[in-house]
Amino acid sequence: MLRFNQQHVDQWREDGFCVIDDFFTTMEIAPLLDDYERLYPTQPEGSREAVYLDRKAEDYSAARRSQFVNIHSLPYDGSVELNLISLHPALIDFARALLGVKEVHCYQSHTWAKFTGLTDYEQEFHCDFHNHTLTVPSDDHAARTVDFVFYLTDVTEKNGALRYVTKPDVIKAIGRPALAAYSDEEQESLRRYERKVEVSAGGLVAHGIDTMHRGANLLEPGGRRFSMTVGYKAAGNDNIQYHVWQTAADKDWAKIINHATPEQLSVLGIPKPGDKFWSLRTLKLTQARWPDLDMTDYFSASGL
Repeated sequence: MLRFNQQHVDQWREDGFCVIDDFFTTMEIAPLLDDYERLYPTQPEGSREAVYLDRKAEDYSAARRSQFVNIHSLPYDGSVELNLISLHPALIDFARALLGVKEVHCYQSHTWAKFTGLTDYEQEFHCDFHNHTLTVPSDDHAARTVDFVFYLTDVTEKNGALRYVTKPDVIKAIGRPALAAYSDEEQESLRRYERKVEVSAGGLVAHGIDTMHRGANLLEPGGRRFSMTVGYKAAGNDNIQYHVWQTAADKDWAKIINHATPEQLSVLGIPKPGDKFWSLRTLKLTQARWPDLDMTDYFSASGL
């Protein structure tokens, strides 16, 4: 199934954003939703009506951190489907097309569950590069990153739809390209150009770490918004990092290792069959570490 086209690629490169409704099928989303409903209470106590915080209060920064509860990173305490969706072949192909490179790595994957009234989710417009790189986003799209956000529940304005401003509209709003908008005047001007990501379950938005966006409050009583964020970069781009998968070695990687294809494993940094990394020693040791991993292709490609 063709899930994206050249127009999406061009739009992402020019605007910084593209939105595709129904990128994932109902059958692909269903088991993930089951996992979310088990991992996150459907209706946490107190999540009934929208809440708003005083942004000038001394305790606002602490309250701001409460927006980031209900987040978990790969691998997940859930089904094989939940653990492999970040490595979906369509996402890998889309990342390659957007970045214009042959090999990509998945460097970020996390879940996020939001509920009306759990906290105030309103944000100012910002870019995400600060915790992805110690420098700034590259001028070359091949050295940039793509952040995919996709949804397991329908998203409307009342259910916390992401707000964003395209790169051309940022210039219209504040008179310059920008990685930050510091003044109240610039923030207000950006809001006049904002668009909303309203999609059904399975919808996806692709953006970069240099794009203006903001989170918004959930307004519907009892509302919820289930999403996943998955980041890709060109293989070998050491300027970009987020999750370091090896630091989670004590988590249940078998759900991924034993079920993913060599192509999917490669985007996590595991060399493909035939790579010079593979020797008789490394093949045997890797097989011993992951006894249920089918390494037939790895052995065959190495001629060992």
